[in-house]
Amino acid sequence: MPDKQTRNKQDTFVESIRLAAPYITAHRGSTFVLMFGGEAVDEQFERLVHDIALLHTFGIRLVLVHGARPQIEQRLKLRKAEIRYVNGLRVTDDEALTSVKDAVGSLRVEIEAQLSMSLVNTPTANARIGVASGNFVIAKPLGVRDGVDYCHTGDVRRLDAEGIHQQLDAGRIVLLSPLGYSPTGEVFNLSAEEVATAAAIALHAEKLILLTNGGNLRDGRRRLIRQMSLLEAEQLLRSRRKLDADWARHINHAVDGCRRGVRRTHLIDRHNDGGLLKELFTRDGIGTLITAETYEGLRIAGIDDVGGILQLITPLEESGVLVRRSREMLEMEINHFMVIERDGMIVACAALYPYRGHIAELSCLAVHPDYQAQGRGNQLLQAIERRAASNGIKRLFILTTRTAHWFRERGFRSAELSDLPVKRRSLYNYQRKSKVLIKMIEAPAADGQIR
Repeated sequence: MPDKQTRNKQDTFVESIRLAAPYITAHRGSTFVLMFGGEAVDEQFERLVHDIALLHTFGIRLVLVHGARPQIEQRLKLRKAEIRYVNGLRVTDDEALTSVKDAVGSLRVEIEAQLSMSLVNTPTANARIGVASGNFVIAKPLGVRDGVDYCHTGDVRRLDAEGIHQQLDAGRIVLLSPLGYSPTGEVFNLSAEEVATAAAIALHAEKLILLTNGGNLRDGRRRLIRQMSLLEAEQLLRSRRKLDADWARHINHAVDGCRRGVRRTHLIDRHNDGGLLKELFTRDGIGTLITAETYEGLRIAGIDDVGGILQLITPLEESGVLVRRSREMLEMEINHFMVIERDGMIVACAALYPYRGHIAELSCLAVHPDYQAQGRGNQLLQAIERRAASNGIKRLFILTTRTAHWFRERGFRSAELSDLPVKRRSLYNYQRKSKVLIKMIEAPAADGQIR
């Protein structure tokens, strides 16, 4: 019989698998492009390889793009060659190109060797991962800009998307290096992030994942920025906030990818052990998500939301906080509800029931325990008030047994049962002894906003 500590660990494991299962199913067959710099190929790289192998086992089609900046720098220093950057771009002369080809070639072989491991008692045991690399990236010279000749530094012209898809269809991981080739046989030094972004766009990838080297993206108060819309990311780039050059580059590539069809870009601190799995298989992740899609939004509920609302409110009904609603009742009344949906999950809901006399009831306001104290209750209340005002409602009332203080803090005042509509009074449950609170609703302004 396992001891309590062992049982707790087993229960945690089971719960983690259950929470990850929807993501494992959703990601199967998807194409992900994962970029990591040369810094990631260190003594901890084996752990990242194990996580990559796990993604491959889950049926995710993977394109890996590696950088090689520290390895190139090391070889240039050994040759006592000049290391020259202009506007953040390496000037790749003939001598530098020799170091680039040497470093990238050696690093690619090392990565392929790591992916080929199949040791017993490791996540890669019996994985038998096939790796394909080659001249998939066609490039052109960057040329002369602002009087600077960048020599063998180049831009991505296009990718052999069909060739990459053939390798992915065959069950292989595709490994792309920061090198590109021209139809005339030239070799160009490229930005790994540019290659990754171009690959994600060309392959219509569901995700572009950038492993960063400088921690997490945080706001002015040092709080992790968990997600940004495309508009918010663009505004951040244009804002007065001084961004680190690396972060500005990461966000620019994320925005470029989202504008051109990549559904989601994830920025993940490479130093976070298991960060790739935490970001992809938990609802909130541990990095920053940038997407052109609505990751979280407030909207009117529909019939397909009934199951999610029931999952949210059932624990509150069982504890006596909310009055029980059957599925049939919820289906009939679904048009009264508003919900906040986060990545496919209903995390908050509220309902508005109008009565004669320009008065309505706010009912069933609930927020998932994992997302409380983050402003979603306020967001729902404000949305309900706007909806009520737009329908000519002048007074909003609630019946509550445990949350009267929360509503009082938001402008509700204690009232009597006699202040309720006659129809609602007839349904009052005297056993619950719910408190009655009422708030006056202002008419909507001409621009549709509550003043």
